[in-house]
Amino acid sequence: MTTPVSLALAIGALVAGAVVGYLVARARTRREEARPPGPTVAELLERLVRSSHNGVVVLNRFGDMVLHNPRAYELGLVKVNQADPRARVAAEQVAETDEPVEIDLSPLEARGRQPEAVLGQVRPLGDGFTVVEAVDHSEAIRLEAVRRDFVANVSHELKTPVGAIALLTEAVLDAAEDVEEVRRFGGKILRESTRLGQLVTELIALSRLQGAERLPDLNVVEVDAVVREALGRTTLSAESADIRITTDTPSGLLIEGDRTLLVTALSNLLENAVAYSPAGSPVSISRRLADGMVEIAVTDRGIGIAEEEQQRVFERFYRADKARSRATGGTGLGLAIVKHVAANHGGSVGLWSRPGTGSTFTLRIPAHVRPEPAPEPAKGSKTSPAPRQEKTPERTPRLVVTGQDSPDHGGNL
Repeated sequence: MTTPVSLALAIGALVAGAVVGYLVARARTRREEARPPGPTVAELLERLVRSSHNGVVVLNRFGDMVLHNPRAYELGLVKVNQADPRARVAAEQVAETDEPVEIDLSPLEARGRQPEAVLGQVRPLGDGFTVVEAVDHSEAIRLEAVRRDFVANVSHELKTPVGAIALLTEAVLDAAEDVEEVRRFGGKILRESTRLGQLVTELIALSRLQGAERLPDLNVVEVDAVVREALGRTTLSAESADIRITTDTPSGLLIEGDRTLLVTALSNLLENAVAYSPAGSPVSISRRLADGMVEIAVTDRGIGIAEEEQQRVFERFYRADKARSRATGGTGLGLAIVKHVAANHGGSVGLWSRPGTGSTFTLRIPAHVRPEPAPEPAKGSKTSPAPRQEKTPERTPRLVVTGQDSPDHGGNL
């Protein structure tokens, strides 16, 4: 039987519990209201680790992973949910000595375009925890290798004509009494010195295009004028090789760029086509507008380029046919200059080729957007005459004009 005293105690306990629950709920509500909107510091730190460009792994005293980010997988620091054994060994050393160490975490086997040079630093976090941070230095290693190769190639390429000139000069001195021999050796000296001068000129041009000097301001350039001037530069070599150059009808297209550089790029493509084409074969130029880009294609029916070499032909000093290039006096820099001219104009250069059939190099440059026509003036108002656009005099040499040559820019040779 419930007494009044026990009933009063029960009611008091219920009231006290309700009051305590209310106070707890009110305090929690106040804390939630006082909490600023947005992520917490811990959440931000987790986002920072996951978005880091470096690979990050946190290990405990037993070498087990506590935390890692996706970049650690990309760099090979984590494989099959396990840290790299080299990192684990270094982490044990750091946990004992409490001193950071640097380790080489480069992949043991090359895998194409995967990172090749990965360096890591292991640092102590206290309480037996360590962090391993891996940085990809592959691009810097590749650039250093390219620099070394470039210096070696330049030294070799310069040494060849300089050595030849020295030997030929000695031959001239030995044959000073023989007029015919002097003339023959003199002609060879002239050819080697010309080749040396061309090599130095192209090296300077390539250096400028790669950022050694500021490029000139871009202007509106007529594509047809660029084609005419490039053809004028190539006429002599085309006639000497018995190559017939054909071109489509004038297009009236405009681009924004530096005319001198564009003419140099197109001239290099034409010279390359002439050098690698058999005598009597045609070389054609076509131009068109596609997706806001002006495409100037140079097609030849020459020896073609194997598929495995097509990506390398734009490298400095690379020659698909070294013997033929030596015979024609090529420097191996022409296509590298074309690639950098296109890149500095916001464009690109493409290649289609098949051995024994021929090649098509396509220079793509952003087209100039014509301004909207001005509204017609009201009747009776006076307007000044529009400024005349300067016309480039046509100097088209010995060309066959046709509108049917390579309509698809070399898709069907």
